[in-house]
Amino acid sequence: MPTPTPTENDRNLLTVVARMTALPGKEQQLRAELEQLVEPTLAEDGVVNYDLHVAVDDPATFVFYENWQSPGHLEAHLANSHLVEFAGKLDEYLVGGADGLVITQLQRIK
Repeated sequence: MPTPTPTENDRNLLTVVARMTALPGKEQQLRAELEQLVEPTLAEDGVVNYDLHVAVDDPATFVFYENWQSPGHLEAHLANSHLVEFAGKLDEYLVGGADGLVITQLQRIK
């Protein structure tokens, strides 16, 4: 039997997928920066899960799979100092700089 996802019991959660690719030679530095975001984020109000992944076929591509209780909780998360500080480093780490961070907000339908 499959393991239920966070949205199995609450279809009103806001699911977020954040995808980014490290500049050549910056993969390990970006990974370390992203790993440092996990603990403080998990302590925030409204976070259900905040899971960091790396692409199996491309160690430069990272994805956060997140669920939030509401859009307001996500907005508060994005304004937190650890996220604002990280956002200031996007140009030095990401292909495409700040535009290389692609954030998609999703609502589960089935």
